[in-house]
Amino acid sequence: MLLLQKIKHQFNSKNMGFNDTYEKELAFQADRRRATVEFIKIISDLWYDKSIELVIFRNQLIDRNVSEILNLHEYAGEFVQKPISIFDSVEIAQAISTLNLPPAKLDIGKLTYEFHLEDQKYGNATAFVASKLGKAKDNEAIEPKDVVLYGFGRIGRLVARELMTRTGKGTQLRLRAIVTRGDITETVLNKRASLLRNDSVHGVFSGIVSTDVKNSALIINGTTVNVISANAPEDIDYTSYGINNALVIDNTGAFRDKEALSRHLKSKGVEKVLLTAPGKGIPNIVHGVNHLEHNPDKTNIFSAASCTTNAITPILKAVEDSFGISTGHLETIHAYTNDQNLVDNFHSKYRRGRAAALNMVITETGAGKAVSKALPTLEGKLTSNAIRVPVPNGSLAILNLELKNKTTVASINTIMKKYALEGDLVEQIKYEMSDELVSSDIVGSSAPAIYDSKATIVRKDGKNAILYIWYDNEYGYSQQVIRLAKYISKVRRYAYY
Repeated sequence: MLLLQKIKHQFNSKNMGFNDTYEKELAFQADRRRATVEFIKIISDLWYDKSIELVIFRNQLIDRNVSEILNLHEYAGEFVQKPISIFDSVEIAQAISTLNLPPAKLDIGKLTYEFHLEDQKYGNATAFVASKLGKAKDNEAIEPKDVVLYGFGRIGRLVARELMTRTGKGTQLRLRAIVTRGDITETVLNKRASLLRNDSVHGVFSGIVSTDVKNSALIINGTTVNVISANAPEDIDYTSYGINNALVIDNTGAFRDKEALSRHLKSKGVEKVLLTAPGKGIPNIVHGVNHLEHNPDKTNIFSAASCTTNAITPILKAVEDSFGISTGHLETIHAYTNDQNLVDNFHSKYRRGRAAALNMVITETGAGKAVSKALPTLEGKLTSNAIRVPVPNGSLAILNLELKNKTTVASINTIMKKYALEGDLVEQIKYEMSDELVSSDIVGSSAPAIYDSKATIVRKDGKNAILYIWYDNEYGYSQQVIRLAKYISKVRRYAYY
């Protein structure tokens, strides 16, 4: 702590003269990186010893390297327009580690920002943190939930990666099994492991994956995940694998309505079902917008809606609540998907039969109508269409909205920044300030909606706004699936955002 105070004093001193010589600049960078190493240690200790997860303005800090953490601090400072230094973060993190807190998810960026605003009120960081996080001890204890992935495609594998990366002490969601079709041979297991380990879009999995052929299992980060072969959901007895009261996350796309999805509930050991696609006859949830309207004690089957619906609904809610929406049109510029053909060939949809990597393809999207399931006030107000484009991931939704109340670019950007900083949608909306943002830049973003503040257009009369919303249609959506899974399973920890 004394070293940290010394470094901060040097950093804040008017006489430090870091720009005077190259050597002094190097010395300061060494101090910053040394502080970051200390920060990484505290992050790991809090996570693995106490199940306390630190993030910085919703950006993950676990398993980040020194440069990544320093870059996230640069973003944080630009976002709140106040310096957010690594030295401040270490001080706040050290204060958190001295408190006897239950499992929690804490935004250290928000805490540091608020500490700057209220530093006259508190004598030190420990007193500040104790005051801000006092309610954490009132949080009810949670019981871990077994999870089964039914299907192991693009979304299934990303959800598996995230669940295993963030298992920690296993106090929340525990991935216990993966269900696929066909015989589970050594070759099949090795291919499944390889697809989990290597991803052409999202890179190499940061964990360790091996196979247990004898027991038909993947060993992920040293934990056994059973691989089960089944042709029908009701054929599986999960209890024979030690799995009880499980949440089944169905990412096959084969079962879309209540009757079909209810087949999972006939399996021994299953309690809840979550569909990773729009569903019929079941609640379609955009977490952060309408999840609290459905009690998991009374509902057993949920849908996480679509990636596009999760991208536009948080933004539409912010606009509807702030200005009111008369009518609007959604045009989504969407990455091609596995549903399309690599080369021209027969397809049930005319244009989707053309080569995905060579063409922009006009097709339909139900996202415009689906929004009303989460925001009933927009029923019948939105039209929508989609264009599939030759990128493997990273999409863009363009919202052309007629507003009930006048606005300006500055006003609507201010509103969006507020929603991204505080309130119920901080996990869902990321406020982007870059002048040079392109689709590959947003790959790996945990927010389902990335608001491009530099692209916003408002008509002169103030009654029409065109908003550009980027989204990682794979990773960002998978994060929403996990958030909803935690809500359904009642394993949400105390959170400070």
